[in-house]
Amino acid sequence: MTSDQITSCAPAGRPSAPQTLGFLLLDNFTLISLASAIEPLRMANQLAGRELYRWYTLTQDGAPVRASDGLNVTPDAAMQAPLALDWVIVCGGVAPQHSVSREHIHWLQTQARQLKHLGAICTGSWALAKAGLLDHYETSIHWECLASVQEAFPKIVLTTKLFSIDRDRFTASGGTAPLDMMLNLIAHDHGKALSAGISEMFIYEHMRNEQDQQRVPLKHVLGTTQPKLLDIVALMESNLEEPLELNELASYVDVSRRQLERLFQRYLHCSPSRYYLKLRLVRARQLLKQTSLSIIEIASVCGFVSTPHFSKCYRECFGIPPRDERLGSQSRQTAQIKNAPLIQHWGVEPVGSEPTSSALLALAYAQGEPTFASVPLMN
Repeated sequence: MTSDQITSCAPAGRPSAPQTLGFLLLDNFTLISLASAIEPLRMANQLAGRELYRWYTLTQDGAPVRASDGLNVTPDAAMQAPLALDWVIVCGGVAPQHSVSREHIHWLQTQARQLKHLGAICTGSWALAKAGLLDHYETSIHWECLASVQEAFPKIVLTTKLFSIDRDRFTASGGTAPLDMMLNLIAHDHGKALSAGISEMFIYEHMRNEQDQQRVPLKHVLGTTQPKLLDIVALMESNLEEPLELNELASYVDVSRRQLERLFQRYLHCSPSRYYLKLRLVRARQLLKQTSLSIIEIASVCGFVSTPHFSKCYRECFGIPPRDERLGSQSRQTAQIKNAPLIQHWGVEPVGSEPTSSALLALAYAQGEPTFASVPLMN
């Protein structure tokens, strides 16, 4: 990440007044991603000994929302509450296509017109994309949604990076990736010493940057650094629609076909053909669950010459034919919507009365901590 890239996302210089963030929680958002984004802000305030960041959790109508792990979260306010927000961050999770409402879209578009910095974590990028606010922006989103976002929003510059900062947009994939994004933004706003202090408090040994990829590299999964095998798998992943012959793969990395087969058997415990087929079928499963492409189209883009052959391979791999996979996914989504428990409306603060930020409460509790105000800020 370059300093120029961050500068457009954060205010120039080192802010003196607290920056205010609104976290818009979608139904079935992932709690770990929200915590990964908020906890660095809390610790920044604690270590600085003053309120650098203020945040509010928001929902469409101010009612509690259920996280993907089943926990109900009561927000600070409705998204229409009269708050002077500097940043708006959409927190997504499971099935964002079914969690983004027309009201969400209109509100986000209004925030964009007011020159807000807009962000998203986990699958929250889907909401910004649906509102047309990520066109021609480099965007990170959880790898499970890459295929569906690419099909639905072709103007977005999708990347597999852990997080992306592009002008006034910042997006992070799921899990702990928002922690890294926030640490980088805090370092820019208030200095690397504060960011390093937060990392120490969280026992977080290595702060990743924007160039890190979100998926765990194969060499870490295998516990080996076999460069030839890694190169071959990368070639396979880049050529799913038109699969390469094994002899071609071997020649590209300067090994014999026999050596190629030995590498796969030794480290991946299957033949290269079998591994290549599994990659194509996993991609097909993503497209079946997340897009409206027909089964014929999916078979084609995943390198199958015929639909019957695709269906046969799919059934052998996953124990269910592609058509049943899609129907089952749709019926599960319908059942989730029908069986969603009724949620009592949570009262919103009256217009003109700003709700209390939980940042202030957290800072008050932190005053008793030995680390309170332990990191002097750069001027």
